[in-house]
This record gives sequence, C-alpha cells and structure tokens, in this order.
Amino acid sequence: MTPPPNPAEDTPVTRADVYHFRSVAICAMALLLTLHLHLLPALFAGIGGFVLYRSVRERVRAHLDSSRVPWITYMLLAIVLAALGFALFEAFELLLSASSGGLSKLLRLLADTLDQMRTTAPQWLAEKLPDSAAALQEAVSGWLRSHAAQVQQWGRDALRVLLYLLLGLATGLLAGAAAPRPPATAPLLRLAQNRLLHLALAFRDIVAAQLRIALVNMLLTALYLLVILPLLGYHVPMATTLVAFTFFASLLPIVGNLLSNAAIVLAALTVSPWVGGLSLAFLVVVHKLEYFLNAHFVGGRTKIPTYALLASMLVLEAGFGAAGLVAAPVYCAWLTRELRGGHWI
Repeated sequence: MTPPPNPAEDTPVTRADVYHFRSVAICAMALLLTLHLHLLPALFAGIGGFVLYRSVRERVRAHLDSSRVPWITYMLLAIVLAALGFALFEAFELLLSASSGGLSKLLRLLADTLDQMRTTAPQWLAEKLPDSAAALQEAVSGWLRSHAAQVQQWGRDALRVLLYLLLGLATGLLAGAAAPRPPATAPLLRLAQNRLLHLALAFRDIVAAQLRIALVNMLLTALYLLVILPLLGYHVPMATTLVAFTFFASLLPIVGNLLSNAAIVLAALTVSPWVGGLSLAFLVVVHKLEYFLNAHFVGGRTKIPTYALLASMLVLEAGFGAAGLVAAPVYCAWLTRELRGGHWI
C-alpha cells in the first residue's frame, strides 16, 4: 500500500518563508516592548504622521502636476496641523479661561449641582456635601496640597507623553516625506519595510473604524440628551455642546470617554440626582456596548473575527492596562494582516 503524501513535501518551507516568520516574530516582540516602555503615544503619533502625509500626498498627486506635489502637500499639512492646534487651544481657552467666562460658567454649574443635590438627596448624603462651591474648591485645594508629590508626578507624566507625541509626529512626517526609493534588495531592509507598511495599513483601518465608533457614540448621546430626557420632562444644560464634545472625545480612547462621561453626569446632576444616576447608568451601558461595537466595526474593516479582537483586548489590557486596551485593535489588525500575507491563515 502506498503511504499517504506528506503535506510538508507538497508545500516545502522556503528560506524566504522562514525569514518572513522571524521578522514578524521580532516585530511582535518590538511592539510588546513598546508597551512595556510606555512608548505607545510616540508609536501611534509616528504612524499617524506617516499615514497622514502619504494620504495627503496621494490625493494631491491625483489632481496636480508631480512637480508641485511636495509643496502643495507641505502647505496642506501645515494648514491642517495649525488648525488642529488652534482648535485645541481655543477649546481649552473657552473652557478654562476666566476672560471667556468658561471658568465662571463651570463654577456656576457646580454651585447649581450642589444646591440641587442638597435639596433632593437623602439627609445622610446632604450632610456630607460641601455647603457651597467655595467650600468644595477649598476641599479640592486641600487635597491637592496633601497630594502635591503625586500631582507633580502626573504633570511630569503628561509632559513626557506630550513630548513623545510631538517627537513621534515629527518622525512620522519626516518618514512620509522622505524621497521615494526603489524597492529594497537587501533582505533585512525589505522585511523591515514590509512590516512597517503592514503596521501603517492596520493603523489606518483602525482609525477609520474609530471614527465610526465616535459617530455612533455621538448619536446615542444625542438621542439620550436631546430626545429621551426632554420627552421625560428633563432638560440638561449645554446638551448640544455635550453631544459635540462626546464625538471629539470619543476619538481618544479611554481618556476621552472618561472626560465626556464626567461632563455629562455633572450636567445631569444639575437637574436632579436621579437624572444624574440615570445618566451614569446610560453611560455604563453605552460603553459596555462599545466593546462589541469596536469589535464589530474593526472586524468589518480588517476582517478580524470579533472573538479574536475581544480576546486580544482582554489579554493586552490585563498585561499592560489601559495602554494595552488602546493598542489591542491595532496590534491585532497588524498580526492578522501578516498571517494572511504569509498564507498562514
């Protein structure tokens, strides 16, 4: 009897396949090391700058003569980055500057919240609330003084993250603006270029999916604040502003959601504690739903099974915390691209 054919003999493993597998393994370890060294902001900013430059350049090249493409690309990128920086500065100025009335509005909103809670909350809870916004401000000031070292560490961490973002963005833009070269012939350089290209494409797919998630989050918030609560007879102050803020905050995973949630609950508490509690419950449900929406949108864009994406989010969050949760969709999309490119799945 003739023995069955050996699959390994039908599809022999070539040296190129071995090099491909090793390069993917090395890149995977480098990505995990990036998480361990807290360099994820620099990595994502660098990839974002690279993808942004290449995307703008391709669109300009499709409509203009090739000799003018670099200058038009530089000009458009400068306009986009300047507009983004100006918008962020103006947003913080409007929110916190006393000259714009933003800080006074927040203090009045806080005072209204305290007054409403003292009149409607149970007696045992009302006794523990500050008497006024000034008393709350004094309590916050006392906490800041007693935790001065921790607050300073937070400030240093924030500055370090900002520095990583700027350096990563500059590196990505310079890499995207580098003169095009012929395909590399050296095996090591060619493999490195292929890994970076797959990582950039995975990042682009995830960002496109995140935009959809932010849009869904905004629509659900608008439905709750502008439709459901008014139908029940409750009108949350600054509801339209909160809806817009939710969209932009949702573009920033984890931290953005925390900021938008805090703003919505604070505004809802000015109506009544029960509306505040209902808003908190609504936000918990929405953000639990976002896990599955994230997996659905990302899976639809990158063809990743939903269970695989959820598993990667769970594992990386357990290993690296919030940074792992943010990185999981990009890392999983990249690994899926590599496995499919090597015909391993």
